[in-house]
Amino acid sequence: MAPQKSIWFLVAMFISFLCSSHAVTLEVGDDDGWILNPVENYNAWSGRLRFLVNDTLYFKYEDATDSVLVVDKDDYENCNVDNAIEKLDGGESYFKLEQPGPHYFITGNKSNCDQGQKLIVSVLHIRTQSPPSTPRAPSTLPPAPSSPLTVTPPSATPVLNPPASIVVSSPSPLGSNPADKASSTSTVVSGTTAASLVTLIIALCSII
Repeated sequence: MAPQKSIWFLVAMFISFLCSSHAVTLEVGDDDGWILNPVENYNAWSGRLRFLVNDTLYFKYEDATDSVLVVDKDDYENCNVDNAIEKLDGGESYFKLEQPGPHYFITGNKSNCDQGQKLIVSVLHIRTQSPPSTPRAPSTLPPAPSSPLTVTPPSATPVLNPPASIVVSSPSPLGSNPADKASSTSTVVSGTTAASLVTLIIALCSII
């Protein structure tokens, strides 16, 4: 539940930030306008809103019986209608919030002011927009490997060329023995035979 509240809080702050970049006009008292005994107390109304420099207040009231006076704190508390900084009349009035800090408004009807038809608006700060940040240039260097790559060459295996086919011919004896008159024999040894086996065959052939 807590993470959901945090997410909604961040969303609300983001929306407030976006809205703060544009001046707005707010109707005092909403649908009730500037009257005696509205549904929502005027200071309760202003307390739930956020006012910034260059926002505008819109007052709607009965022209014949009412007006809006801009006063200082003392005249606000005492409902002094004779020392107004500025008087708004005509049934519909706009007041632009040009300075940060509290702004005090009372009705021009002292009796209604004594009964609570008055308003304090606190302007938070000067409206500013931060310049766009310069994007960071991408790095042109490749990332370093996490560990050096070691390549082990395969062990060298000697390649033995097989010896050429060896032809061993027995010498023709000069004797008259029929066995000696046998034709010369030839022994072909495969190239994959080891050199020691070849030597052994040669020795056997010389004995025969």
